[in-house]
Amino acid sequence: MRISDRLERIKPSATLAVNAKAQELKAQGREIISLAVGQPDFGTPPHVCEAAKAALDEGFTRYTPVPGIPELRAAVAAYYGRFYGAKATGDNTIISNGGKQVLYNLLMALVNPGEEVLVPAPYWVSYPAMVQLADGVSVFVPTTAEQDYLVTVDALEAARTDKTRVLILNSPSNPTGCCYTQSQLDDIAAWARKTGVFIISDEVYDRLVYAPAEPASLAKTWEAHPDTIAIVGALSKSFCMTGWRVGYALAHENLVKAMSKIQGQSTSNINSITQKAALAGLTGSWDIVDEMKQAFVRRRDIAYEIITGWGATCPKPDGAFYLFPVLDQFYTPDAPDSAAMCTKILEEAGVALVPGSAFGDDKCIRFSYAVDDDTLRDALAKVGKVLTGK
Repeated sequence: MRISDRLERIKPSATLAVNAKAQELKAQGREIISLAVGQPDFGTPPHVCEAAKAALDEGFTRYTPVPGIPELRAAVAAYYGRFYGAKATGDNTIISNGGKQVLYNLLMALVNPGEEVLVPAPYWVSYPAMVQLADGVSVFVPTTAEQDYLVTVDALEAARTDKTRVLILNSPSNPTGCCYTQSQLDDIAAWARKTGVFIISDEVYDRLVYAPAEPASLAKTWEAHPDTIAIVGALSKSFCMTGWRVGYALAHENLVKAMSKIQGQSTSNINSITQKAALAGLTGSWDIVDEMKQAFVRRRDIAYEIITGWGATCPKPDGAFYLFPVLDQFYTPDAPDSAAMCTKILEEAGVALVPGSAFGDDKCIRFSYAVDDDTLRDALAKVGKVLTGK
């Protein structure tokens, strides 16, 4: 059998690969703690689950419009009005199978073969593969821990060419947890308008921002210039709905139509039951978000103190639930890079982590602190013993 050249160039997701290796060791009877997978350890809120049950009881199990049921699309538009003061309608939104499909649809709709997409590094693992599937070219714009992994306008301008079509921004960031301020986002957006670069703003973690930092979004800029920006959101993180697969975009009506065309020929509408559950999430209580934020701030501080205690350089993140420390000082001849070190830690300490090479920075390793406090302390103590011998 011959597999297409397109797929031969695509690497499997590193986070899923690490999880698979961890599951393999668990099946062998090993006790494994995973700090690898990016999902909250809280349960989906009861009112969201009840809405799904009610949808089943009511027989809401048929096809829906491809871009989502009208009331859910309107609720997404209202979300950006409620939290960011941006005026939008349901026609400016589309509901997809998680934020991942939203990103894929956007890149397929915006990028022609050979066009370039600016990707600040470190980056979420799937960005380069999605650009490649769209026959685009990823141009990585490096950042450092010393600058909180935040890209500057000067760096973006230095990377821009006549072929640059799109910039992917991610704030709060996966894998670093670092956040752009509203002023920084506005400056980047002004540069993008001036140069004709379209921004895909991945704001999936926008509700998980920790004081004194404040949530920032390009929603208001989108309202003023809707043909220059598309915003990606999801309920996976904020409502602990990773397995439900619900994401959405805020975009120009014409871009929404283009994305609907792609979605109509691939997945069609997302699960009908999930849409009713998502509607309950967006229009109901947000108490779960406040509860998670309190826990994540506490866990971030626990993990940050331990990791920096190893002598590692690591920005203190203001959002999401990740730390991305520089750990190359601990690499050894038998573990000379982040992937080998993660394998060593998994085998010797029984802790699953994701190598920084998957995110474009081989000096680092990603730690998720979406586990309970005691488990987090236990896991980090085991990792520290492998790294430092103490």
